[in-house]
Amino acid sequence: MFGTAAVVALFSALSVRDTSIMQYALNLEHIELAFYNQGLEKYDAQAFADAGYEAWVRGRFVQIRDHEVAHVTFLTEQLGCDAPVVCNYTYPYTDLQSWVSLSQTLEHVGAAAYMGASRFVDDKDVLAASVSISHIEARQAGWVNSAVMKQEPWDGDFETPLYFSGAWSLAVGFIESCPESNPALPVASFPALNVSNSAPPMGSNITVSYAGQGNITTPTYMAWYHDMNTTFTSIDEHGVTTVPDYLRGTVFAGVVRNETETTNDSTMLSGLTIFKFPFSSYAIVGA
Repeated sequence: MFGTAAVVALFSALSVRDTSIMQYALNLEHIELAFYNQGLEKYDAQAFADAGYEAWVRGRFVQIRDHEVAHVTFLTEQLGCDAPVVCNYTYPYTDLQSWVSLSQTLEHVGAAAYMGASRFVDDKDVLAASVSISHIEARQAGWVNSAVMKQEPWDGDFETPLYFSGAWSLAVGFIESCPESNPALPVASFPALNVSNSAPPMGSNITVSYAGQGNITTPTYMAWYHDMNTTFTSIDEHGVTTVPDYLRGTVFAGVVRNETETTNDSTMLSGLTIFKFPFSSYAIVGA
């Protein structure tokens, strides 16, 4: 009989920063796990068949749900009494197809959040665990987008990391309420970003708006996060900016104060939004 040892034992001592990062990660995992539990309870095998999906598709989603269970269990055990507990969540899907699409978004944001947080981790074991989970999240996002939604399995040559507050701005909208006892996270709150077209042609103009926009008297820019790059486009006095003409796949974007500094809480003016630029198997990625 074969036995299986824990891949990573309980970390001996977490720094304050690593504890905070793992609490942030666990909050994201709670959002994902609740989403899969809710959806799989609502949509049984017959619902998947009626929506045109083959039987194995739901089975893979069950496996993804089980991955999220493992992630929640792992992070909870590591944090012990410092672990945040489950909040109340709401998700904007209206049918099985929109649930599938939202699952891809959640996995993509999760992968980006882990990658962005990894550069701030102190402990190598925590870093290894973070990278391990981010890889699974990215693979799950790619599977949903390609095998299920019949679109591209990746966005480019590199995955896109997101800064704490940017990733959180995409996740916080799913939270209705949390226990007051849950620990504070290393994030700042920013107003939601509204765009005139969520699926704009590249090279076209869109209008962006967010709470407090009228109080900004200095130039502002749209930061487009793709691969390991950030492309900036200026925003005029009417909130109009131009979509870059070389974006591929899932692209994150938000309004910032300048076009030179790395995005952080001092440069962000809005939360992030997500744009999708599907491309065919014959496209030259990165071109």
